[in-house]
Amino acid sequence: MTRVFSGVKPTGHLTLGNYLGAIRRWVDVDQRQSDALFCVVDLHALTVDHDPARVRRLSRQAATLLLAAGLDPELCTVFVQSHVDEHVRLSYVMECVATDGEMRRMVQYKEKAARERERGGSVRLSLLTYPVLMAADILAYGTDEVPVGDDQTQHVELTRDLAVRFNQRYGHTFVVPRATRPGVAARVMNLQEPTSKMGKSDDSGPGIVYLLDEPEVVRKKVMRAVTDSGAEVVYDREARPGVANLLEILAACGGGNPEDLSGVYESYGTLKKDTAEAVVELLRPVQERHKELCADPAYVEGVLRDGAEKAREMAKPMVDSAYRAIGLLPA
Repeated sequence: MTRVFSGVKPTGHLTLGNYLGAIRRWVDVDQRQSDALFCVVDLHALTVDHDPARVRRLSRQAATLLLAAGLDPELCTVFVQSHVDEHVRLSYVMECVATDGEMRRMVQYKEKAARERERGGSVRLSLLTYPVLMAADILAYGTDEVPVGDDQTQHVELTRDLAVRFNQRYGHTFVVPRATRPGVAARVMNLQEPTSKMGKSDDSGPGIVYLLDEPEVVRKKVMRAVTDSGAEVVYDREARPGVANLLEILAACGGGNPEDLSGVYESYGTLKKDTAEAVVELLRPVQERHKELCADPAYVEGVLRDGAEKAREMAKPMVDSAYRAIGLLPA
């Protein structure tokens, strides 16, 4: 079977964008058609200033929500990154294959480093090197496919380059993975800033629908979503980003097509109301299952413990092979 790997970073509460852009596909498609691994990548959360207690809390919440959304430990492997030492073991080896120039060309590093310089500060070294850790996350499992959004495609391309380079220099060791992207609503935008992604680390709360938002909160956020000049409901991502975002969300919730839906509505108000109700109904079963799982923390801990053990068994032979290939003595 095709092996799939993907993960979520516990730097904020999971959002509608995370669900429609990634998690729902993991549940409906990847875990059923692939040998799939899904990881809470908590080590990546340490690349910026953070509260240790909050990282632990968000890591547990993320794992619980993945299970609540429908990931089934009988069908896939769910675990926490820091529970499997092979990620860090392989990361250093891949740092010895990557170059400084490659790291500094990463868009996320350049943007965040520039913002810090403007404030007179500096970013952590781990922010520069974390794409290599991401590559190790993927390569350790012989991953064939990595389902990602547009903002992570560059990192998968780096992973491919590092795998090819390692194989050419030290002998064939790694599978060269490929990025895969879902269709509609692959990138849900902020309701208040429809040209920006709905990110879980964003501070713009009114523009972000979180998976655990109460129904009335969801309705309020969607009804207050920014639309565009003109009264006609038209699907045009460039000229009408606000309306296009609502149409894409509605289409993703109901399995429709945003262009077709644009012809159904004559006013922004009706579009917003229907979108809000569609989101509320989409999130309802996830929230109900989340409450059940929170009442049974031992179950979640058991899933993560078993998942880490399974992941370790898969990753260790690959990482040991990489160590031998690059010239390290076996223990």
